[in-house]
Formats: sequence, C-alpha cells, structure tokens
Amino acid sequence: MSDTVRLDKWLWAARFFKTRTLATDAIDSGKVKVNGDKVKPARTVHIGDLLDIDNGSDRWEVDVMNLSDVRAAAPIARNLYEETDDSVQRRALVAENRRLFREPTADFKGRPTKRDRRQLGKL
Repeated sequence: MSDTVRLDKWLWAARFFKTRTLATDAIDSGKVKVNGDKVKPARTVHIGDLLDIDNGSDRWEVDVMNLSDVRAAAPIARNLYEETDDSVQRRALVAENRRLFREPTADFKGRPTKRDRRQLGKL
C-alpha cells in the first residue's frame, strides 16, 4: 500500500480492467471520470475520490476507500472501493433487463462468419 497511486494503476489493481493498457485507453477516451471531471491516466487517486467507470460491460460509480498499486486477489481488491447505492441499483436493473431480453447479436464477436450470417437470416 502506498500513499499516492496513478489512476490507471489503481483501476488495474482494483480489477476494473484486465490490463493497465486497457485502463489507460478507457481513461483517454473519457470512460473514466474522477469527481465528474475527465482526467489523464497519470492523475493521482486520493481516498474519498468519486470515480465513474465504464469498462464496456458495466458502468460503476465507486468511492475510493484504499490505495494500492499491486494487483491482488478479488476479495482484497474489493476493499479498495465502495460502490454507491445508485450504482448498485442501476447495475441490478441492467442485469435484470439483460436476463429478460437477450440481444440476438450479443453472442457474435467481431465480423460474423458464414454460419452467423445464416443464423441472422433465420431470425
């Protein structure tokens, strides 16, 4: 544990992104905001900061509780942040909507294959 940590390292250590490169790309593209402001990857994170994180599959709103620049096990990483109540409710609602209505093309990754195109045509 250290007293100053770069934002991209903290996001990686808290397991929001699989690699630091993915975290840096998300920050650069504006998918991560600190206290409502667009920031750069080298910005230092402080305890008490409010982060808005969109990692592609989910959107999180978390308060920074602890700092770490080392990626550890998931139970330890969960101690680095606390998710806000609004974020928990929003993610539960989105998960419920996904469960009730599955997007037909959600299983296709990238360019469809010949088999995928045939299946789309059957719909």
